[in-house]
Amino acid sequence: MAMTTHFALILALLCSFLALYTPKPAQPVKPTYITTPTGYLMVLRQGDDVLANLKQVAIQEKIPSASFTGFGFVHPTFGFWNAQKKDYDPKSFRDTEMVSMTGSIAWKENQPALHVHAAVSDKNFNTFGGHVLALEVGTGSVEITITVHKKRLTRIVDKPTGATVLSLD
Repeated sequence: MAMTTHFALILALLCSFLALYTPKPAQPVKPTYITTPTGYLMVLRQGDDVLANLKQVAIQEKIPSASFTGFGFVHPTFGFWNAQKKDYDPKSFRDTEMVSMTGSIAWKENQPALHVHAAVSDKNFNTFGGHVLALEVGTGSVEITITVHKKRLTRIVDKPTGATVLSLD
């Protein structure tokens, strides 16, 4: 009789375990952007990588070049160009509201090449900004309007400064 009780207990535990760890049906993936008459409107959510999403839409939609603007809650990393090092000096912030972002999409070595600047404000209304090196969506969302241009533009390295610049050729 004890053997039957142990077996029933083990069976009940196994069923409970399987109920907890059975894969749930996949949730439908919500689109991050829609088409507009001039390009796209993108809405990103907490934890999303803004720059990676912009590059992804450029590849997916075969955007030749574009300008974009945006705003929302973010955790940014800005960079200030150090001409001596020919590289950016980074500074990161947490829990800020991006009051303005502007940028462009072009191409370099067959990959989307972004140039992004932004200004953010903290809870004390201190404002920081500059060249964006990384940008993660904080609480809430980030809204981005992408205006597509017909001509494919590229970025090249400016030899005297070492900076990557937009070429209109």
